[in-house]
Amino acid sequence: MTTALTLEAGRPWPLGAHWDGGGVNFALFSAHAEAVELCIFDGDSMRALPVRQCSDQVWHAYLAGAAPGLCYAYRVAGPAAPDSGQRFDPARLLLDPCARQIVGRFSWTALDDPAQTPRACVVDETFDWDGDAPPAIAWADTILHEVHVKGVSRQHPDVPEPLRGTYAGLASPAMIAHFQRLGVTALSLLPVHHFLDEQRLASEGRVNYWGYNTLAFFAPEPRYAARIGGQTVIDEFKTMVRTLHAAGLEVILDVVFNHTAETDEFGPTLSFRGIDNQSYYLLPPGNLAAYENFSGCGNTFNLTHPRVLQLVMDALRYWVGVMHVDGFRFDLAAALARDSAFLPALRQDPMLQQVKLIAEPWDMGPDGYQLGRFLPGWSEWNDRFRDDVRAFWLTGEVGVGALAQRLAGSSELFGGAGRAPQAGVNFITAHDGFTLRDLVSYQDKHNELNGEDNRDGHGHNLSWNCGEEGDSNDPLVLEKRRRLQRALFTTLLIAQGVPMLQGGDEIGRTQAGNNNAYCQDNAMTWLDWRTADSDLIDFVAGLIALRRRFPQLRRNSWLTGEGGGEARQPDVLWWHPAGRPMVMADWQSATLGTFAVQLASDLPGAGQPPDSRLLLCLINRDEIPVPFLLPAGVWQQRCDSSAPQPFAAGRRETTSLVAARSIQLLSRE
Repeated sequence: MTTALTLEAGRPWPLGAHWDGGGVNFALFSAHAEAVELCIFDGDSMRALPVRQCSDQVWHAYLAGAAPGLCYAYRVAGPAAPDSGQRFDPARLLLDPCARQIVGRFSWTALDDPAQTPRACVVDETFDWDGDAPPAIAWADTILHEVHVKGVSRQHPDVPEPLRGTYAGLASPAMIAHFQRLGVTALSLLPVHHFLDEQRLASEGRVNYWGYNTLAFFAPEPRYAARIGGQTVIDEFKTMVRTLHAAGLEVILDVVFNHTAETDEFGPTLSFRGIDNQSYYLLPPGNLAAYENFSGCGNTFNLTHPRVLQLVMDALRYWVGVMHVDGFRFDLAAALARDSAFLPALRQDPMLQQVKLIAEPWDMGPDGYQLGRFLPGWSEWNDRFRDDVRAFWLTGEVGVGALAQRLAGSSELFGGAGRAPQAGVNFITAHDGFTLRDLVSYQDKHNELNGEDNRDGHGHNLSWNCGEEGDSNDPLVLEKRRRLQRALFTTLLIAQGVPMLQGGDEIGRTQAGNNNAYCQDNAMTWLDWRTADSDLIDFVAGLIALRRRFPQLRRNSWLTGEGGGEARQPDVLWWHPAGRPMVMADWQSATLGTFAVQLASDLPGAGQPPDSRLLLCLINRDEIPVPFLLPAGVWQQRCDSSAPQPFAAGRRETTSLVAARSIQLLSRE
């Protein structure tokens, strides 16, 4: 680096590093810094340039002639006073919080080696989107599929080897064919923001496979990039989104803004802590040398600060406007909303109003369980659905009343403030916990390979091993498991609200009883397509097709039990298997395990096929078949979850025998 470099004043907006065709503008927020240096890299050589302009707590400069590909970092000087909340160290190279692309790999064994410090890279954001448009799928028609970018394709034999486990692999023809075969409408991706592996994991030779340890909110994680033909990480991500959109699939990102990878006071100083610790993190009022830990991960990002809130909002707009994603699932969203303007800011933002917003509605702090309390326009992960459905089918700890409440959309949670049934995201399994196959195969968690003596992971799983722990060759055990998996899938897809499937459940994936496989980047978590259960895939696909066919299963309004429209049928009726309406004693029964729900379309006569006006769901969790007396009319069988040919046609007039641990769906002629 021999040429003279001179910084001009530049401007304090936008934050980050932006190329304008003639040079790069740099802008960095720090309210408490006393001096800032911009460090420019050319190979192994570095030049530190003083940033002399500071406007409204934003340090800014312009480097004429600089272009995309330039690598840079910051050094920031200020008080080294942890007891006062500040942890400045002018010797440390710090990553720009607005970095779009990261080069270099963080190493716990080389914390003080500048040559191994991750650096930001200036990017050119131009990209040929080729007319890309978001699928814009209505919430009522949405079916979420939670997948891990690497794990979903890493072992797929029809994905080219160089693409397996990458952004390009996720959007390969083989993977798209599977998603379309299933009928899912949106891929909910586990974190793809640039993240780090925790020190304990690295020292044990493990990694943070799930990725909930973010360092850079704007930068896609480079370890998932194939880089075929020299394509950049950003362009590969954009190509993935464009390809998935063309296939009719939305892309939802799981984002972690509640904490950062700098962890607690013993963690590394990599970015925010060294730039302005007191602004970026929530600190306990009586102990500014520590961190509030509402995340359970060592620190809590301070969205009560306007500039920190701005950073998060800028990041969200970047992923929508520049990267074209279709929505976000916010990890520990209660921590973001705690005493901040985050929810109102999102609600009024003209760009973010157009995308899907999903909250994990809890955190580790006081009053952290916020299920049902988010604003209109939000959907929320409904863990009550997960627990009650498991308890109904697997442990018998709840009865028909609890299941009926979940099938009806959990209106007691989400029915206020003008919200619709789509405010609830229903799921039975997710990345955190058992797979569906393990849910019916293990009574207890088996997390020994995580290196924590099986202390990690939830102990209360509401699971049932069907009589034998783990793998079994007993045909009776295997049949129970087969039926229960199908009954659970059916329950998920006939319930009001938004269904979410965990990627791999549809192929019968197991994690050998590990219910916290966050550090297992190996065959335990990668989907094994060689042993995929094709019959189960077809079953799930058939259920999704029925959900798409019958509007009763995806209503935009709450069930009331009242009639209306041309059909003049009540929108919902609840039947006892004896053919009479359910009464209070039935709902409160501790032993009744059978009931039926009859649903009328909320769009009678509006172009729907005649047989779609009434749908009957017969539910039997008992160990023996139960005959159901049917409401008047002739009924066509649409699904029998227990049958070898579950979607074979059948005609019923007065009764229907529902097999043990199964659900039947009938529509009236």
